[in-house]
Amino acid sequence: MNVKRGARLLRLLLLLAMVLIPLLAFGGQAKLSANGTKTPAVQRLTKSGKQFRILDTSSGKVLNVNDGDFLTATVATEMSPDAPSEALKAQAVAAYTYYSRLRKLAGGKGNSDFSADTANATVYMTDEQMKKRWGSSYSKYYAAVSSAADAVFGQTLTYGGELADTTYFAISSGCTENSEDVWGGKYPYLISVASPNDMFASGYLTSASFAENDFRSRILSVAPKAKLEGDAGSWIGTVSRSQAGTVKTAVIGGETLTGGKIRQAFGLRSANFTVSHESGKFLFMVHGYGHDVGMSQTGAEAMAREGASYKEILTWYYPGTVLTAKAV
Repeated sequence: MNVKRGARLLRLLLLLAMVLIPLLAFGGQAKLSANGTKTPAVQRLTKSGKQFRILDTSSGKVLNVNDGDFLTATVATEMSPDAPSEALKAQAVAAYTYYSRLRKLAGGKGNSDFSADTANATVYMTDEQMKKRWGSSYSKYYAAVSSAADAVFGQTLTYGGELADTTYFAISSGCTENSEDVWGGKYPYLISVASPNDMFASGYLTSASFAENDFRSRILSVAPKAKLEGDAGSWIGTVSRSQAGTVKTAVIGGETLTGGKIRQAFGLRSANFTVSHESGKFLFMVHGYGHDVGMSQTGAEAMAREGASYKEILTWYYPGTVLTAKAV
């Protein structure tokens, strides 16, 4: 009997050890906050052993950030943590592919792979900045973003065996654009696809008004030879558009300007716009937000809410690419 009791006691002690030892080992990974929720560790172990070299334009310093931490942080800058998990995963794959490609192109030369503006949470932000932005929702939001990023960590999109140029933006005009219609370079996977839910998004349609003198000075800043005299209503000539509606070129004051250059001069949310002149002012009506090439983040969220997986979202916005988990 004593032998049997001793054996049972030994088994019980072994069982307790199996439970308690892992808990003690991971005790430094997360702490309980006052409300009982887990606070994620500030630094998470990288899974690839690689780092991104990021030039922080706000401080002038080069930040060396491991892949895992960077992926969570960049997704946090690009998409609301309230977005559906599948949309966050799609954003994570697109971002990891995009910046891994830049790192590969840099080839370790120079002092950085790409730049970011941490002060304005552009491309990358620190853990402290996430806490400041999210406040009491930090633990909840960090968990949502990091779990999505971790779920697809290391996955990239390739085309022809090379990392794809997986650009993305906020809101389309209802269709995305062919890359050659916006930037001139043609990529088989950056082609126009429908993204109709974007047209119902807040901020889809915006306007901007400029007095004639302001309009003149802004155009002359990008086209010094433009002739902007006489009837202001005659300053704008022929406008050419892509099939999706983005202004490819517009003749203003006798000078041909790209839609992107006009967008830049007037601070418009996109290059898909119409412009009219009335009562001494020029009025721009602008559709969408961003360059309109690649994945629409608003469209990705809408697809996820309708039940699409992150793989289906990526296939839709980057047709012809291949999803791979091969190390980059």
